[in-house]
Amino acid sequence: MKNSRRTFIKLAGIAAAGLAVAPKKVLASEGHAPVKVNATAVHAKHWAMVIDTTKLHTAEAIDKLAGVCHHIHNVPHIEGKKEVKWLWHDTYAHTFPEQENPHLAEEVHERVFPLLCNHCENPPCVRVCPTKATFQRPDGIVAMDYHRCIGCRYCMAGCPYGSRSFNWGEPRLGLDLEKLNPEFPTRMRGVVEKCNFCVERLAVGKLPACVEASEGAMHFGDLKDPDSEVRKVLREKFTIRRKPSAGTEPSVYYII
Repeated sequence: MKNSRRTFIKLAGIAAAGLAVAPKKVLASEGHAPVKVNATAVHAKHWAMVIDTTKLHTAEAIDKLAGVCHHIHNVPHIEGKKEVKWLWHDTYAHTFPEQENPHLAEEVHERVFPLLCNHCENPPCVRVCPTKATFQRPDGIVAMDYHRCIGCRYCMAGCPYGSRSFNWGEPRLGLDLEKLNPEFPTRMRGVVEKCNFCVERLAVGKLPACVEASEGAMHFGDLKDPDSEVRKVLREKFTIRRKPSAGTEPSVYYII
């Protein structure tokens, strides 16, 4: 009986340890079929976004883009502290606390700024996730595997931008089932979620939904390509990023 109990405990310990190990890369040479890539997919060495806040600076305009994003990704509408959000807005003081300047133009102080996951080059959320549910793709996008998420919320504690939301309740109860997008999965209670730079749209050759709906106020492209749209904008316009002292190197830039 004691030997059986020791064996069970040993196996349970091995299984628990296995949760923190990243899955092995599946290779075609191991007998598996190669992954098929959509012929229209768009690729980059490092995806980045530039937001022109001189064009996108009202709560109404940002909420409109958030509505598009949240509809496409089946983000539940929940009021209060348990709110789930991928795209939202806040004041200059809260958005750029390290770059506060009392002598800035009043118009800048009175603006609201669109916020989302920054898809950092050095993402702390990835480092602290024990199950690799949060991981960084080769193209720089910080992605989520909802099935591997155990709801520990370490990634939320690690993110200095408040870009992640936790599903405290059943998220499907916050959705209009008649307007559900069947092409994107709904989440479960107890998992974290956030902006994914619309990886599912990039895979079929489309821009992120917010960029497409922004009427030129948001730019998206390859940060490593000197001829890309974002690099052109970054050369021509002065931009800032959020909380530079955190050392995360955000991939979202703001034209002020």
